[in-house]
Amino acid sequence: MNVDELVRDSLREQAAEQPPLAADFAERVLTVRRRRRTRAIAGTAAATAAVVAVAVGVPMLMTESGDEVRPASEMNKSDIIGHPEQSPPRNMIAAGDTALSAFYVREAVKQPGGDIVNTRVYGLLDQKTAEYRKTEWAFLDVAPGMRTAAVLEGELPARRIGLLDMITGKVDRWIPVGHGVASVEFSPDGTKLVATTYSKNPDRNFADHPQNVNGKEVPGPVASRTGFSVVDVDSGEETWHKAPQWKDEWGFFYNSREDMEWSQDGRAVFSDIGEKPFRQYYDLKGDKIDVPAVEKYVNYAEAGLSPNGKLIGGEFAGEGEKISSAIVDSRTGKRVTTVPGQQLLAWADDERIIAWGCDPKRCSGKGEFRNQLILLTIGSDKVVQLSGFRKASDDYPGRWIPVFTERWAD
Repeated sequence: MNVDELVRDSLREQAAEQPPLAADFAERVLTVRRRRRTRAIAGTAAATAAVVAVAVGVPMLMTESGDEVRPASEMNKSDIIGHPEQSPPRNMIAAGDTALSAFYVREAVKQPGGDIVNTRVYGLLDQKTAEYRKTEWAFLDVAPGMRTAAVLEGELPARRIGLLDMITGKVDRWIPVGHGVASVEFSPDGTKLVATTYSKNPDRNFADHPQNVNGKEVPGPVASRTGFSVVDVDSGEETWHKAPQWKDEWGFFYNSREDMEWSQDGRAVFSDIGEKPFRQYYDLKGDKIDVPAVEKYVNYAEAGLSPNGKLIGGEFAGEGEKISSAIVDSRTGKRVTTVPGQQLLAWADDERIIAWGCDPKRCSGKGEFRNQLILLTIGSDKVVQLSGFRKASDDYPGRWIPVFTERWAD
């Protein structure tokens, strides 16, 4: 099957959906179905106009009771919302079914005693204004539909998880946890969280655990993952499972932070390991399981599977000065085409993908670090700029890292 056939097949199946979720609190935390909505773009002129749509000055609508504002992401449903003049972004960026819900930079903060904590400084989407606001949270993730964020506070690991309303900017409620948590991620349907537990802060380098860097001893990382909890968002019920992080036979580990992530269908979680198959999956009872067949060929590229599970956003495939990344058939692991992006980050829908990169017409020979968020179309050389070229600012002192979330809620 060639790329054109794959794309046509993908589009035919975009309307498939799963049953709706239960109501109650999940109604607030986005009762979202894993549905990808087909959007027809009426001609080149309409597509060009959509590229420059700007999510500023969005009108705010109140409910009949006068006490609630519709999310800015619901008020501006333009297919593409880009701000190629902004970096870090100030106003909402979105493409297809996916939006930039937040971004962060890392900042190394020296501690008394010589430790170093690599803190995160987040910009989180304000759903009243469609602007990104600097926050003080230590870690966060955004639920599908972008009405709620799960937040961790203070020095990690944290002992409670906050559920933050992205319109009011306030925590609706706190969920206490029995084991210290240093990361959270919403399930694909928004009804559960996987919370990765650690005995120490995975972002702290310890002076009493030095590592040698370029002939100099500096504070080093410690492997301290203890397991993961599956948390029901509606009830707050938590089930913890032991799962220490991978080490080789000599005790070597790759990263002090090895967070759990959800499989695409939400039936399992996984973390990276340093040997084949390079991912260890667990079911929600905490038992190790084999790699799901549909994720067999998924690699380290962040984009992963397309929404319909047919394609994989693959790794860098450029040669010489050519910048490109592979698009892979998920059933065979074979490359079906390439797209002109350096690092594939998130699928906008079944035929478009968001990447770090640069329009080859503008960036030829200017180096791999001159990159911006771009939107690429499978089977086409079309490049749409979504952000400015990545750089630091006074509020965000570092190269910003995007957080993408499903844009729509039903």
